[in-house]
Amino acid sequence: MERYVRHIIQNSLCFICLACTNSVYYDQYQSMENPWNKNKEIFFTYEIEDQSVSYNLSLQIRNNNLYPYQNLWLFLEEKQPDGHVLRDTIECILADSYGKWIGSGISIYHLTVPIRTRYTFPQKGQYTFAVQQGMRDDWLKGIEQLGLRIEKNEL
Repeated sequence: MERYVRHIIQNSLCFICLACTNSVYYDQYQSMENPWNKNKEIFFTYEIEDQSVSYNLSLQIRNNNLYPYQNLWLFLEEKQPDGHVLRDTIECILADSYGKWIGSGISIYHLTVPIRTRYTFPQKGQYTFAVQQGMRDDWLKGIEQLGLRIEKNEL
C-alpha cells in the first residue's frame, strides 16, 4: 500500500512539473547611465522563431527616489528582420498624483508597463528594440534599469 501511495505522489508531482511551463520567452535588463542622456538609446535584440503564436511585450522600469517626475515618456523603435521599423511613443506613469510610487519596492521601484498585447510578429528572424527617453531634460536622473519582457500569450 505504501508503495502505491508513493507511486501516486511521484506521478502527481511529474504532472504538476509538466503543467507548469514557463511562458517567458525573453527577459533582459540594461543598467542605465545615471543620469540618462536624452540621446542615449538602449537596445534589446531577440530572435523570433515561432510566429504562429501571439506574445505580450512589456517594459520593465526600475527607478529610485531621485526621479523628479510622476511620468516618463519613452520613444520606442522596433526594427524587424526585413528592415521595416515600427515607432511608438509611450507614457509610463510612475507615481500617483500624491507622489507615491506605483511600482513595487522600497528604495528602487519596479514597474511593468505593457506595450503590446497578443502581438503576432509578422516574420521570423532577429528583431531589435530601441528605447530612448523622451523627457525635456537632456540629463534624466533616477532611472536605474530598463528591461524588455516578452511572454507567450497563454489565452
